[in-house]
Amino acid sequence: MLQISFSTQVESTAGALAILVPEGDAHPTVFQNFDAATQGALSRAAKAEGFKGKGGTSCVVLAPSDSFERIVLVGIGKAGDVDAWVAEKAGGLAASLLARAPKAAVAVGDLSGALAAHVALGAVLGAYHFGLYQTKKEDDKKHQLAELSVLGAHVGAAEELWPSLQAVARGVVLTRDLVSEPANVLNPVEFAERATTLRAHGLEVEVLDVAAMTELGFGALLGVAQGSANEPRTVVMRWNGGKEGDAPVAFIGKGVTFDSGGISIKPAAGMEDMKWDMAGAATVTGLMASLALRKAPVNAVGVVGLVENMVSGTAQRPGDVVRSASGQTIEVLNTDAEGRLVLADVLWYARDRFAPRLMVDLATLTGAIIVGLGHEYAGLFSNDDDLAVGLADAGAFTGEKLWRMPLGKEYDALLKSDIADMQNISGGRAGGSITAAQFLKRFVGETPWAHLDIAGVAWASKAKNGQPKGATGFGVRLLDRFVRNGFEQG
Repeated sequence: MLQISFSTQVESTAGALAILVPEGDAHPTVFQNFDAATQGALSRAAKAEGFKGKGGTSCVVLAPSDSFERIVLVGIGKAGDVDAWVAEKAGGLAASLLARAPKAAVAVGDLSGALAAHVALGAVLGAYHFGLYQTKKEDDKKHQLAELSVLGAHVGAAEELWPSLQAVARGVVLTRDLVSEPANVLNPVEFAERATTLRAHGLEVEVLDVAAMTELGFGALLGVAQGSANEPRTVVMRWNGGKEGDAPVAFIGKGVTFDSGGISIKPAAGMEDMKWDMAGAATVTGLMASLALRKAPVNAVGVVGLVENMVSGTAQRPGDVVRSASGQTIEVLNTDAEGRLVLADVLWYARDRFAPRLMVDLATLTGAIIVGLGHEYAGLFSNDDDLAVGLADAGAFTGEKLWRMPLGKEYDALLKSDIADMQNISGGRAGGSITAAQFLKRFVGETPWAHLDIAGVAWASKAKNGQPKGATGFGVRLLDRFVRNGFEQG
């Protein structure tokens, strides 16, 4: 992970420099100083490129002096509109443009210490690269940035806030690493093993194997897993940072480490993407790591159901009926609607065992949510208005945006089965993400609950706004902010 330091002046060993520039003709002092030092190279380049400091724009000046191999101008928009999310995007863009320099600096001018720390957070995430399986040295040259110094006027305040944000960055990186792993490496057992390493940070981690889940009656989850040679697992992670005896906040993740669709098999084209059908579980794992690393004063529990959905002679068949941990029976009409079966048992288990004050589940659950919201928003479904508002506010702060979708008794009729308590699909194309959420609602009782359908935002097909191509880690920052805003004590 990118190493961050804070300073009031650039070190002579920095090979490249980024300068954050607000929109307008009046350039900040740091721009003027380096422009003078480079004999006007910055102002000439900005004029030639039409760079005015508009948010999300940049201008690269190559070899402006003997001291720097490049200076990058990064626009942050109007100075008065710069918030944490804008600062993070600018930091991410700067880091991506400085990627070929092993050591670099970013000048944030008069931004507050808090905003400088958020620039650093964005830079860490913008510099992320999953290169574990690349052996060619040419690939390494594209991602050399290892150390970044953040230059600003409020170093003390930035340094004070940074450890907390660094913990969040580590959680996001963990989530991205998990989502990026190929399914032949990260099967359910391996995922569970990696979760146990978080005990070193103070998390209590418990792993439920097949025998334990069978005893608990996890018929829905085990039905999904029965076609795979890789055994399923459920992992329980607990962080006890709040008052003893206080009910925890609970986070639930769908962890299908590979989804072939089962006997209702998916088309071959694009099936490789189904290695990241465990992004919900990865987000919960990254979030729990973040809470532990920053010693969050809250009681929290994360529960992830880990399965592989495969085709074999033992695979679940369309038309099978399974009994969930809640006792409710489910007719499985489509084995590719498996995530809701996994969550049915895990949601019920979390509710029954921990009696949480609220539950939030995350899942790459439906393609329908992508049809409705594209790749800009995750779908938010909830049985509690206050919870929905809290999550939406946290999403707005972090830039991980949510759009609330409806629930209603009218949709329940679409899940009626002729031979069981319910069926796992509606049987039609209309409202697919809504009926999926309506299915999940049957397993949460009266507990305040929200479901985040992250199918459209867990993976980026191309880089943008400081977000590298690939796993996004969506949800870690959002839920960390949600916890900070409403549930931390002291």
